[in-house]
Amino acid sequence: MHYAKPLARLVGELEKLPGIGPKSAQRLAFYLLRIPADEARQLAEAILEVKERIGACQVCFNFTDQPICDICRNDRRDKTLLCVVAEPRDLLAMERTNEFTGRYHVLGGVISPMDRVGPEMLRIRELMERIQHDQVKEVILATNPTVEGDITALYLTPLIKPFGARVSKIAFGLPMGGDLDYADQATLIQALEGRRQL
Repeated sequence: MHYAKPLARLVGELEKLPGIGPKSAQRLAFYLLRIPADEARQLAEAILEVKERIGACQVCFNFTDQPICDICRNDRRDKTLLCVVAEPRDLLAMERTNEFTGRYHVLGGVISPMDRVGPEMLRIRELMERIQHDQVKEVILATNPTVEGDITALYLTPLIKPFGARVSKIAFGLPMGGDLDYADQATLIQALEGRRQL
């Protein structure tokens, strides 16, 4: 399809976003053409503001606009309970439960030999320093149930244990309201292994 150069550039930039294919990029570009100029400017300014003002927390490496994020500054959070996640979006998922009262550590990814991501590229050294400094009693590994997530959890476990902290991994299994009939074998195995006593 032939677009005017500015429109073609916008479609091309939108296509770079995750989950946006050529048709979605075209749809978004045409939507942006129809909105008033001040709304388009607000969107552009919001993107620039995020890029300029959002950085990593100096303690847990979550996204924040402060040197230390709200969670790390909250004295009511349990410093001895640490949940390790791969990315800030995983931290947000855990926070949505309103159940976890400890603190977090964002690794910045997972070990993935296929993507040439080794342990030295993650914030593992900083994790060990926090475990020792904060006298952490339990580390909950909340990595995704993927090969890379499991490799990362297996790599971290022997590094953490010498500090005397208990190491646990979140259980994965059946979603609430899910049918056993539709669950795959790996999900059922995870659900069995993650069972708890009633």
